[in-house]
Amino acid sequence: MELQHKIVVVTGAASGIGKALATRFKAEGAKQIVAVDLNEPGAQATADELGCIAMAADVSSEADIAGVIERTEAEVGPIDLFCSNAGIGAGPDLQAPNEDWQRSWDVNVMAHVYAARHLVPRMVARGGGYFLNTASAAGLLNQIGVAAYGVTKHAAVGFGEWLAITHGHEGIKVSLLCPQAVRTAMTAEDNIASQAAAGDGMMEPDVLADFVVEGLRDERFLILPHPEVLKYMQHKTGDYDRWIRGMNRLHQRLTDAG
Repeated sequence: MELQHKIVVVTGAASGIGKALATRFKAEGAKQIVAVDLNEPGAQATADELGCIAMAADVSSEADIAGVIERTEAEVGPIDLFCSNAGIGAGPDLQAPNEDWQRSWDVNVMAHVYAARHLVPRMVARGGGYFLNTASAAGLLNQIGVAAYGVTKHAAVGFGEWLAITHGHEGIKVSLLCPQAVRTAMTAEDNIASQAAAGDGMMEPDVLADFVVEGLRDERFLILPHPEVLKYMQHKTGDYDRWIRGMNRLHQRLTDAG
């Protein structure tokens, strides 16, 4: 996909990865960007900076996502690319409240489902469309220190696979963005989750956006800004037991260091 003249929706666009994506897409010549965030002033600030449109929405609410899609298609035009980027990192361990697990599920998984539910029929009817879902390397490798995050990001990967498998022949393209540590509010806290994710360095959001544009141009299913992730995936599938033991040792080392 070339982004020039495209209509793009980006969730989580007030800051971090979402804002960097919106900024880069605008620079690539997108016809219009819709910056969506629960933080309405933040979304508006992004829109003001880029000369685009802001919409407030809670991505865990199907009604909110449906509203963004309906309003965009009615007032701006047909959505070419929907970037389901917003996510949360709640639920550190077994003692995390059920509410943290449910919120993680709603934001990290169901937001992707809601977007596809309301957009796939429209996109198929007009010949196709594109979904970019931020799934994180945690969706491929798990996440030391944040149980609910690792589990729900795995589910996000599973849903992205299903979406591509089921609707690829109808013109629906899917890319999963799976970085390790990116310098955002989520990684600002110094804990074992951030330390584990940043083992291969902390990437700046604007650098990540370069990889995204390249991945969309090639229409790759997995966009891996950190190339080490592919090597780790191969180690995991090549010898699962050895990989589990290695991850357990890393968990112990980070816990002891903390």
